[in-house]
Amino acid sequence: MIHTERLLIYPLSDEEMREVIDRETDEVLKTAYSEMLAGCLRNPEQRIWHALWVLKLNDGSGRIVGSLSFKGLDAHGIVEIGYGMDPAYEGKGLMTEAVSAVVRWASQQPGVSSIEAETEPSNIASQRVLEKAGFVPKGVMGAEGPRYVWRKESG
Repeated sequence: MIHTERLLIYPLSDEEMREVIDRETDEVLKTAYSEMLAGCLRNPEQRIWHALWVLKLNDGSGRIVGSLSFKGLDAHGIVEIGYGMDPAYEGKGLMTEAVSAVVRWASQQPGVSSIEAETEPSNIASQRVLEKAGFVPKGVMGAEGPRYVWRKESG
């Protein structure tokens, strides 16, 4: 579990992921979550890199305001992060807070050499999250749009 000023961030168990899949009405998300669960089951020693992580407010309400995930740890030590926020909580800096904390955590895990992300060219808010969290453009396009790579803060 990762604690930030306003959030508790943690990966769901396989059973919790099944419950999310069962409740999900968006077919694209249902498919994505199912693929994530399959990755957890196929790679139990690396399930953390396939699991769905939730962002829960640490104000006592227990409200889950967003989620994030990694897209596996590849043979070169690269992990890609993806994320989404409940629209009611957008624009409050919560996703920047979460992504910043999670990439710092991920960068300290064994076998991780690089953290990357990509976002649709029109998704300016997501690009700002990445920039504020320490990502810089990689100069290449991915399947969803421009790719970014996280640079560890010096100091």
